[in-house]
Amino acid sequence: MEALLSAKQVQELLNVDRTTIYRMLKDGRLTGVKVGEQWRFSSREVEDLLSLGVSHAAGAAPASVSALPLHCVKPIQDVFAEVAEVVSVTTDKDGNPLTRISNLCDFCKLILGSEAGRQACIDSWRRLAEQKNSAPEFTTCHAGLQYTRARIEVGGELIAILVAGQFYVQKPDPNDEKERLLALAGKYDIDEGLLKQAAERISVLDEQKILQLSGWLERVAYTFEQISSERADLMSRLRRIAEMSIINP
Repeated sequence: MEALLSAKQVQELLNVDRTTIYRMLKDGRLTGVKVGEQWRFSSREVEDLLSLGVSHAAGAAPASVSALPLHCVKPIQDVFAEVAEVVSVTTDKDGNPLTRISNLCDFCKLILGSEAGRQACIDSWRRLAEQKNSAPEFTTCHAGLQYTRARIEVGGELIAILVAGQFYVQKPDPNDEKERLLALAGKYDIDEGLLKQAAERISVLDEQKILQLSGWLERVAYTFEQISSERADLMSRLRRIAEMSIINP
């Protein structure tokens, strides 16, 4: 059974005040249940927030992003990544991860283990969000792997993207691969031998699988849009009810 944390425990783990905890509960970044008069929070969700970085997790979420229920998004993202055999993450428009990364390969773990490598990944995800075409476009990330994205829109506004990657479209040339891995190891202070071993396990997707991946990615992103739209509508109705109760006590 998953452990439940008290508000005080969450405060200490995220290093934020009690007001921030309840603001995160209100805008959907945390979900909780009431046990008697006390709130209890999912330890798994708190771990996800910690994996994103406390400053990003605890900061005020843009109103549009708050419509995205991350506790619903993450399990769907996990299944998609496992079935498609790719890495997947949901990010905001600036490339900052909103969810813990799903199905992370050893190669990407090594890259993300470096602060500079993690920032390079965020920059790559931001560039994906800046792409103008609505359909997924496959491109090469800073580490030499292929990745793409699907847009998540609510009310015609881009609020997030669903990223899929960590694969090759063809086996790289051995000499080019050696030079690339040597450069990455030096740039991000990673053991070259470990990076080479991890690179040997990166999947190569054929054209049919890539076409299939594009379709899956868009359908999952569309599901996120529908969930977010319904939640945004519900939140709007609840706000109107709250306003009415204040005006007409």
